[in-house]
Amino acid sequence: MPQKIVTRFAPSPTGYLHIGGARTALFNWLYARGAQAAPGSQFLLRIEDTDRARHSEEAVQAIIEGLTWLGLDWDGEPISQFARADRHTQVAKGLLESGHAYRCWLAGEELDAARTKAREDNIRFTSPWRDHDGATPDGPYSVRLKAPIEGETIIADDVQGEVAFPNSALDDMVLLRSDGTPTYMLAVIVDDQDMGVTHIVRGDDHLINAGRQRQLIDALGWDRPTYAHIPLIHGSDGKKLSKRHGALGVEAYRDEGFLPEGVMNGLLRLGWAHGDEEIIPKDKALEWFDLGGINKAPARLDPEKMAATNAHYVAEMSDEAFIAAATSLLDRKPNDEVHARLVRGASFLKERCQKLTDLETAAGFLLAQRPFELTSKKAKPLNQEGAQKVLLDIHARLSRIGEWSLNQLNLELQGYAEAEGMSFGKVGPPVRAAVTGGHPSPDLGATLYALGKEEVLARLADQL
Repeated sequence: MPQKIVTRFAPSPTGYLHIGGARTALFNWLYARGAQAAPGSQFLLRIEDTDRARHSEEAVQAIIEGLTWLGLDWDGEPISQFARADRHTQVAKGLLESGHAYRCWLAGEELDAARTKAREDNIRFTSPWRDHDGATPDGPYSVRLKAPIEGETIIADDVQGEVAFPNSALDDMVLLRSDGTPTYMLAVIVDDQDMGVTHIVRGDDHLINAGRQRQLIDALGWDRPTYAHIPLIHGSDGKKLSKRHGALGVEAYRDEGFLPEGVMNGLLRLGWAHGDEEIIPKDKALEWFDLGGINKAPARLDPEKMAATNAHYVAEMSDEAFIAAATSLLDRKPNDEVHARLVRGASFLKERCQKLTDLETAAGFLLAQRPFELTSKKAKPLNQEGAQKVLLDIHARLSRIGEWSLNQLNLELQGYAEAEGMSFGKVGPPVRAAVTGGHPSPDLGATLYALGKEEVLARLADQL
């Protein structure tokens, strides 16, 4: 039975939308939007902007643009965690009143020394103010959670299974700093509660936080959410993902010529599987996605596999949409004549482009500006015996045809070779060299058709 699901993506606005964060957002979006979710389910966006020193409005915009480009829409307006500081403080004060939190004046060098002593004695760090009932100083204080000291805190995780944390390893975390500002750990729990989040799907680097946050949830008497901590993405060498492994931000994939559908499919297959399916379009992802398909082992980012997946979606584009998207990434925008050539050649260009930026290479012969000079190996077909006669005859023959179609061009080329008693191996190479400038191209008929009659005749004349 579908259940009401409320998930959230909660990035820190310190830079671009990281590829790992994009995958986390995708998993949350699919779970809230998919077949598992009942009507009324939601995917929410929260900007965790409490670190004002590192906060960047440009980063907020980059995150929003990245999610929008991927097609991951969220419900309602993005929520600013910083703007809810008063609510976080109110909850902390309520914990003080209920006896689940206490004021702590331990700070600075004194705090550092106490922590060091606890490590040396291999015991849990506990503030001397935890159970203090005497006179208190007048100076600033922090507020700490009075966490359980004995036993275990157990997290039932839909990916990791049951995870137990000895309470002796979890000290009394700070809820309010000595300047009165709420900490991240407090803010996250309060926001999740107020937003009605039912499922927390995030990276397994937050697993230790789940143990601490569970203690706070229990102290508040709130319902526990369902956790699903997903393994992080590693590079192809199995090491932590870094710049040496390639693009890290979603906008870099966009600028490299990936399609949002290709990136989404690639991210989905990083740590999640549905049988042996590799190509999983959005409609199937929404139908099939569940938390049980997430692997425990870290996924490895393979740039070549990402590109190959993207090629599938490039091939599915209409010719006009493909050319429009690909030419938008060119440094030099084609004029109307060149654009028409590209559209005529789109069917074979798509086969040669894994990414939109591959167009510049794949369509080199269409983008080349005449007159071009052929040198070295590229000029060899033009220097073979009889090459000039072939160019002259083909120029004359093509000048006379009225229908510039792929079928007609193939008939003309083959008809000329038969009429002259020549193998096509004597006809094709000089013509191809003259009209392509040595750039890679498809079969000769398709090459001529894409270039268009006027351009073909002009390029042949240039080499006569």
